[in-house]
Amino acid sequence: MYTPSFGPEEGRLVARAVRGGWITSDGPFVDEFETKFSRYAGGKYGIATTNGTAALHLALAALRVGPGDEVILPDATMVACLDAVLYTGATPVFVDVDPSHWALDPDLTEAAITSRTRAVMPVDIYGHPAEMDRFARLGRQYRIGIVEDAAEAHGSEFRGHRVGAMGDMGCFSFYANKILTTGEGGMVVTRRTDLAERMGTLRELAYASASRNYHHTEVGFNYRLTDLQCAVGLAQLGKMKQFVRHRRECRKVYEEVLGGIDGVTLQGEAPWARSAYWVNTILIDAGPARRQLVQEALAKQGIGSRVAFWPMHRQPFAPASTRRSKAFPISDRLGNQGLSLPSGNGISLATVRRVATAVRHAL
Repeated sequence: MYTPSFGPEEGRLVARAVRGGWITSDGPFVDEFETKFSRYAGGKYGIATTNGTAALHLALAALRVGPGDEVILPDATMVACLDAVLYTGATPVFVDVDPSHWALDPDLTEAAITSRTRAVMPVDIYGHPAEMDRFARLGRQYRIGIVEDAAEAHGSEFRGHRVGAMGDMGCFSFYANKILTTGEGGMVVTRRTDLAERMGTLRELAYASASRNYHHTEVGFNYRLTDLQCAVGLAQLGKMKQFVRHRRECRKVYEEVLGGIDGVTLQGEAPWARSAYWVNTILIDAGPARRQLVQEALAKQGIGSRVAFWPMHRQPFAPASTRRSKAFPISDRLGNQGLSLPSGNGISLATVRRVATAVRHAL
């Protein structure tokens, strides 16, 4: 499903980290990676974390989100978004997504804002940016935090600006299947000094002082990323231009082979967006049964595929209050009809064409 791309650059930097002895979270590669990645995303500060879920949790904690608060998030997203909200004790409020590009709908979001709303979490779904200028305006108007989940969208652009720094904070994942990977890992990017300082403290177990005298200011987290992983991240960061270009080329192949087929819909790209296409997902209008037949046909040819994210309101552990007789037609459609196809920096265009052709024949 997801093929990473590694070369000698990663090996050289990891070897340097090992030779230097800084293999934990205090080494020079951590600072360098935080600085360079945050600048790449348009931010001023980067706070590296153990993974993308930790990044989301840390961002919400920096805003002091807690019990009694509400956080608005898309119903069609990865479950880590819901987990991060529940970690804080806040109440998740699900909102449906745009029918074309599948990111959080700004109009429905504004309608869902209440006096208890503390934050909104737009998600750059499958690499397509959310409409961040509108969410930023909502943040200013209602004095609520905007935490962008850019975990799947390294290098994607909104109106010519890379995603991650247009809200109060942007959260990235560097998991093995992401556009830039450190194996595991994540980062929060921000332009705000106050939030960066608070996240730096919370990530380090909330020590009361830099001397680490074992006095702590509040409940903190051990969310640090290692120097070895940041060495890998730096090598990957140097290849981002070619990674994004390759993924857009893969998308063109999927469009060429699968575009225009009755009953098949590809994720749209808004005129203000430039998606890095973390994953190429299609909708098969016939529903789950037909989707399963396509998956089985692909599996017989050794081709992996995955269903789209299951809607948050249908997760068994989601608070019952989130259901509140609301309708999520777009999210439900994605959950019932969505099929994600092989992607990755290491996949060849010939393989993409073979996959797309196999899907076409299986429909």
